[in-house]
Amino acid sequence: MIKTTVVGSYPVPLWLRVFSTAESLRDAILAVLKTQELAGIDVVADGELYRWDVNHAETNGMIDYFVKPLQGVQAELTLEQLEIWKAKPGNQFRAKPPGIVVAALGAGRLRLKSDYAMYRDLTRLPKKFTVTSPYMLAKTLADEFYGDLSACTLALADVLREQIRGIDADVIQVDEANVTGHPSDGPLAAAAINRVLEGVRNEKAVHLCYGNYGGQTIQRGTYEKLIAFLNLLEADHVVLEMARRPQQELPMLRDVKPSLGLGIGVIDIKDNEVETPELVAGRIERAARELGEERIRYVHPDCGFWMLPRSVADAKMRALVAGRDLFLGSHP
Repeated sequence: MIKTTVVGSYPVPLWLRVFSTAESLRDAILAVLKTQELAGIDVVADGELYRWDVNHAETNGMIDYFVKPLQGVQAELTLEQLEIWKAKPGNQFRAKPPGIVVAALGAGRLRLKSDYAMYRDLTRLPKKFTVTSPYMLAKTLADEFYGDLSACTLALADVLREQIRGIDADVIQVDEANVTGHPSDGPLAAAAINRVLEGVRNEKAVHLCYGNYGGQTIQRGTYEKLIAFLNLLEADHVVLEMARRPQQELPMLRDVKPSLGLGIGVIDIKDNEVETPELVAGRIERAARELGEERIRYVHPDCGFWMLPRSVADAKMRALVAGRDLFLGSHP
């Protein structure tokens, strides 16, 4: 059966923004999980609420949360260091980097097992835990220690692999939203992601999208240039942005290796309009017609829900499940 899931993030409830305590965080995670349960989501996520930072709200903590605690990363840059970083292509979407690498990277204060433990026992549903790709993290960091993107990326991969080792979530998902605009770096990005996934004991997933920085698409390109990258992944399935992508890209996925299950984005998270179940079912139908229903493991939103109003995110989840059910009902 085609399962429904979410990508990871959820809008931060107002009470957590103004009263951020361990108790209010637990209550917020419970609300996120119950909302997914009521919507009928098959594989749920914690909403990544503890990663949100008012000072870096644009990426919902997808980057800064992971790199700022690391040993070897210095938070503040000198003016000269900042100018060097700004001169690097691809950094225009940020005013400054999350930090600069000044020594060998280590876990420092990052504690992903503790993050997972906060929600591990709050639901009986199958659970997903997410981690940002080391390639994406390396591309945003300034670096004056390694002096080489590959070395920095693989060092980050080593840290993240040990961080997730022993996390028993049903699905561990690595999120990558940078290689989509830099397909020539596909071998490096895939090697680093595969190194992280070595620490996963259950289902391995990779989420691929074209960026969602404050609701804006960042990367330019097509899936045609990413097939080689996808085929290098040692994962069980991929979670792909498709709802907002051109329809002609679906056939490009026919060349993805058969062992890699496909997750198809059928909910547009850059639009507040809530899809009808019929529209969602139609998107699944189109993907099944182009790729074969047996290839589709999951349907889901294109990316995380963090930038949407809660009422819209909740309605989109209900539409996702209703659309999946409508499609399956017409394909006994």
